[in-house]
Amino acid sequence: MTGIALGGGFSHPPEQAARAFRAVLEAVSRPGTIWTVEGAVPPAPLTVAAGTVLLTLADGTAPVHLAGDADCQPVRDWITFHIGAPLVGAEGAMFAVGRWQDLLPLGRFHPGDPDYPDRAATLIVLMNDLTNAGARLTGPGIKDAARLSLPEIAAFQRNAVQFPLGLDFIFTAGDRVAALPRSTKVEGAACM
Repeated sequence: MTGIALGGGFSHPPEQAARAFRAVLEAVSRPGTIWTVEGAVPPAPLTVAAGTVLLTLADGTAPVHLAGDADCQPVRDWITFHIGAPLVGAEGAMFAVGRWQDLLPLGRFHPGDPDYPDRAATLIVLMNDLTNAGARLTGPGIKDAARLSLPEIAAFQRNAVQFPLGLDFIFTAGDRVAALPRSTKVEGAACM
């Protein structure tokens, strides 16, 4: 295990985890809103936001899948040391982390089942930027409509049709986080 894996966790876990949890909860409750989080300094290519989300939501009982360049030894060691989450293939993941193109095809991830829709995977998408432009979002938690820069539209439209099953998405860029629950309707143009 490298020195990189030993550092980069919360320096004040109770306070930082509580603030991060509140920001993620707000993002999920209000799709299309962008929140700032801090506390984690994970190894690249994970962002501050992606690391903070993992430290806040994942634990030793929540299998994590690393996709693309996120599946590297420094990230594996960091997750093992700070979270203790088992690292698994896409099919067994509760959380998956990677760039959009590396997470495809989405059909590999568990969308929940009729008796337990809450057992669906949550994908933490590493983005270059997050803005309130692009796709138009409607649904629970959105007063009229919201906008969010998404990597594409069709995949999220197909996902919403499965509701109450389907995947949930958390988008991260730098120290910013936004969410797209499976209940959100998506239309319009994607922004990369």
